[in-house]
Amino acid sequence: MKKHPLFLAFAALSLVAAPLFAAPLFAEPLEVGADAPKVQTVDQKGHPVDLAKELATGLTLVYFYPKADTPGCTKQACNLRDAFEDVKKAGIKVFGVSADTPEDQLAFAEKFQIPFALLADKKGEVIAAFGVPTNDKGFSSRQSFLIKDGKVIWRDLKATPTTQAQDAIAAAKG
Repeated sequence: MKKHPLFLAFAALSLVAAPLFAAPLFAEPLEVGADAPKVQTVDQKGHPVDLAKELATGLTLVYFYPKADTPGCTKQACNLRDAFEDVKKAGIKVFGVSADTPEDQLAFAEKFQIPFALLADKKGEVIAAFGVPTNDKGFSSRQSFLIKDGKVIWRDLKATPTTQAQDAIAAAKG
């Protein structure tokens, strides 16, 4: 059976392009000294958040967690919640990020009275911009970045859920 020339051209193109699409969709995690990414998403209430603007001045902790309302992620958010007065006294603004929907993030925030913004990154754009690895389900690794005036000043590539606030405060003072 004879193949149509267009089919043959498409087949050849797909063989050449396939390795490009098989490459990971993230880079290495941002290094200390790197510029903060210029990326946008929405918070748990569906409000737009422009991280380039939010990270341009002051101190901001951007922490990534796999999934809202799971044991480790709850410990991490609640550690920050429980120490939030100390976090604010250190001058740190906080954004939690996961690939959850705004609705999932809102339910999580309300259930545990989370006093800071949870960013819904369903498309994984913020996760990719920070270079945070994901698993095959799109869940991000637990990583944290402290940004000062638009530059990464500290990162924790294996963030500890039960000491997230204390680790960020220590990094801000150091």
